Amino acid sequence: QVQAVESGGGLVQAGGSLRLSCAASGDIFSINAMGWYRPAPGNQRELVATITSSGSANYADSVKGRFTISRDNAKNTVYLQMNSLKPEDTAVYYCRITHRSRRNSIFYDYWGQGTQVTVSS
Repeated sequence: QVQAVESGGGLVQAGGSLRLSCAASGDIFSINAMGWYRPAPGNQRELVATITSSGSANYADSVKGRFTISRDNAKNTVYLQMNSLKPEDTAVYYCRITHRSRRNSIFYDYWGQGTQVTVSS
């Protein structure tokens, strides 16, 4: 079993910055993609940013140029540096970790509990 624990959320004024962290722990074998998501209409979660094991990043159009995703494979941790924050970035941010099981080599997704980001105008 793998756990994902986020940290770093909080309250910030518009134009400010926050850095989120998500650390994976447990029976770590092979982490593939890591990413950040936030709620979207229809009880969905929209992609904010993802990063592959080789470091290739992908961003939602709404955060390009403002957010930067990175990872430290030695620490099994993914980060999201959020700059130039806007009130519309207010949300609970969830970490998602795609992990390959050592038992059967199947990939499973693990989600964190979420961390609140609030941007005041």
